[in-house]
Amino acid sequence: MDVRRLAVPKPAYPAAQRELRSPKAQSPKPKAQSPKPKAQSPKPKAQSPKPQYRTVVNGKTKLRYTAPQENHRFRMMQDEDLLRYSRQIMLPEMDIAGQQKLLDATVLIVGMGGLGCPAAMYLAAAGVGHLIIADDDIVEITNLQRQIAHSQANIGQAKVQSALATLQGLNPNVRITALNERLDQARLAQLLPEVTVALDACDNFSTRFALNQACVDQRVPLVSGAAIRMEGQVAVFDSRDDSSPCYQCLYRLGDDEQATCATNGVMAPVVGIIGAVQAMEAIKLITGIGSPLTGRLLLLDAKNLQWREMRLPKDPQCKACGGAGH
Repeated sequence: MDVRRLAVPKPAYPAAQRELRSPKAQSPKPKAQSPKPKAQSPKPKAQSPKPQYRTVVNGKTKLRYTAPQENHRFRMMQDEDLLRYSRQIMLPEMDIAGQQKLLDATVLIVGMGGLGCPAAMYLAAAGVGHLIIADDDIVEITNLQRQIAHSQANIGQAKVQSALATLQGLNPNVRITALNERLDQARLAQLLPEVTVALDACDNFSTRFALNQACVDQRVPLVSGAAIRMEGQVAVFDSRDDSSPCYQCLYRLGDDEQATCATNGVMAPVVGIIGAVQAMEAIKLITGIGSPLTGRLLLLDAKNLQWREMRLPKDPQCKACGGAGH
C-alpha cells in the first residue's frame, strides 16, 4: 500500500486535493456561522440595568407597591449586602445561608403603631427582602411618644407613608409594600400566599381574629404581640405544627375591645421591647435559628422588670384551629 495516499494532501497532488475536498474549501462555513453567537451576546447585558427595587406611591391616601421587573426572591447577595450585614453573618447560627433566607423572605406586619414601628425597623435593618406594612390610620401627636417610625413632620400623614420613608432610609434595598387600609378576611386571603411570616401588631381584636384565622387557613406562622400600661406579651402561633395553638385558643371572640393604649395608657419603652422581641421571633422562624415561642406565652412585667413564661396548649374545641379541618 502506498502510504502517501493516506497522508494529508499537498499542493504537489492536485488530483488528490480535488478528490478529498481540501479543508480550505470547507473553512468559510464556520466563519459564516461565527457571527451568530455575537448577535446573541448583548441579550444578558440588556437585562442588567433593570432596577431590583422601586417604590411607587399612587394618590394621597391609597398606597400601593409596584413590583419590580425582577423577582426579589433568590436574589444573590452583593458585596454591599455582605458588608451591611457582616455583623449578623459572622454569627455561626446565621452565616451567609441564614442571611440569604432573610433576603428571600416576605413579612407581613399588620399595624404601624407602637409595636409595628420597632418590629418593621429591625426587620428592615436586618435584611428581610420584602416587608408588607398595613395600617389605615394617620399620624397624630399622641402617637409620637412611642411610635418611633413617625416624627413631628409626619403628623396628618398616613402611618404607612410615614413608615415607608423611615424604612427606606434605614435600608433602601428592602422592597416595601405599603397598604393604607384595614385588612379584612378576604384581603388577608389574597396577601398571605406570598408571606413567610406574619406579625400581629394591631390594636383591635377584630383584626387580630381575622389575621389569626387567615394564618391558620394558609398555614403561615403568626407572631403576636401586645402591650398596655407597663405590661406586654409575645407568642408564636405556627399552624404548620399540628400541636401549635392559635390566637383564638388564648382569647375568645367578643373579648374587651376597650383594652387599648388610648383608654388605658402605655409606657413608651414597653412597646419597643415587645416589638423587638416580635422581630427576633420572626427572624428565628425564617432562618431556623433556636426555638421559637410556639406554644408558649411570654409575659413582661416592666414595672418590676420580670419575665414569666406560660405553656399554651392547643384547644381541641377552638373554632379557628380545632376539629378535623385543621
